[in-house]
Amino acid sequence: MDQRLRKTERLKSKKVIDQLFARNGKDVIALFSYPLKVNAQPPASAALPQLMVSVSKRNFKKAVDRNLIKRRLREAYRLHKQILLSNESWPASIAFVYVAKEILPFADIEKKMKFMLKQLNKASNSVPPLQ
Repeated sequence: MDQRLRKTERLKSKKVIDQLFARNGKDVIALFSYPLKVNAQPPASAALPQLMVSVSKRNFKKAVDRNLIKRRLREAYRLHKQILLSNESWPASIAFVYVAKEILPFADIEKKMKFMLKQLNKASNSVPPLQ
């Protein structure tokens, strides 16, 4: 399995990001397990899921700290994305938001990322694809 995180797997569309975070978003899967909050949408096509990682500037004033956390989150996702791709109905767009107020070690982030991907896999099975 290809474990790279390609440019095509990055979520950059402002329209899709707005749909993910809309208060009344249709078919948006929202999950929370400290230190991660996840929003995801079911796919409209069979494309690979697109990923977005966010770290609050309010909690981490220094860009160095925010970038460290984002690198750790992307790496944890890259290592364990096969959990999500093992199922045929994976989400099309996924947003990971880091909500902790301190920098956690990579082992903790990786453990939670694995847990959240399993939960997302279960939740995406119950939601029908968008038409």
